[in-house]
Amino acid sequence: MLSLAEKNRYRFKGHESFILREGWLNKGLFEIEKNAKVFSENYGADELGVGPNMAKSIRYWLKTMNLTEDKPKEGTKLTELGRIILTGDPYLEDIFTIWLLHCQIVKNYALATAWGLFFDSFSYEEFSRKQMNDEMTELAADYTDGEKFSEKSVEDDCDAILRMYAKRKEKQMNPEEKNKSPFWKLNLLKVSGDLFEKRQPDLNKVPEDIIYYFLIDLLQEQDSVQIDELLTMKGGPGKIMNLKRTMLIELLERLENQDKIIINHTAGLNMVYLNEKTDGNSVVRNYYEKHGVHYEPFDKTDTN
Repeated sequence: MLSLAEKNRYRFKGHESFILREGWLNKGLFEIEKNAKVFSENYGADELGVGPNMAKSIRYWLKTMNLTEDKPKEGTKLTELGRIILTGDPYLEDIFTIWLLHCQIVKNYALATAWGLFFDSFSYEEFSRKQMNDEMTELAADYTDGEKFSEKSVEDDCDAILRMYAKRKEKQMNPEEKNKSPFWKLNLLKVSGDLFEKRQPDLNKVPEDIIYYFLIDLLQEQDSVQIDELLTMKGGPGKIMNLKRTMLIELLERLENQDKIIINHTAGLNMVYLNEKTDGNSVVRNYYEKHGVHYEPFDKTDTN
């Protein structure tokens, strides 16, 4: 058995059965910016204007997306990425932001294990709810290396993933879920009757800068990466964004035309290099400066 230090960190059903809804992100970011102790009383329900379980869910999603961090004695603080989004696109008006948050969730195995397993390892292209539950439970058992976990919690996560990404007609929706999921806009899951299908997103809904963001992260400790690796590696854009080769190459060529990367086709290796070293937060900040609207955070002294 692995030691505690070597074991994979995991969490199932941290969301209190609530998917991230439209309006939650800006509500949470603004309130935390005004008051770092917003979650200290009644889980933040009074300040956020929602029930206690919803407040716990908002806190969970903000942390899972790496927008907040809990600091002893100080409360909950915005991360650098959280502050950039607060002033760049807190209302999720640009699909770049939704892709960015999707990537943060899927890569955060410690807090959103099922999301990582579904996009990185789940084998079905078309599947039923039962097929998803069965294989995801197997993947969870392998990932947790024999540790006991709740199969019901994994199934609840599967249900949350389907509600989060597969847009249904309003009459098919639970009355509690009338608030739209912003992740529907990514078009990563299609629902047809009782079947679901992983699908490639529309090219015009994938800003090439989200691929640049991936590359910045992947190439922090290495000089280059093969295009085939980007398609097949866990945590890469091919897996997380359901991209096929033709679309990925189109997006990479757009970045090359902007002098952000170099693609070397010598000997058929198809290696990708960065033109200059930078960091992910700078990519996001620069994107908003070029495309976004600047929002002023609330004045902390304003109690209205």
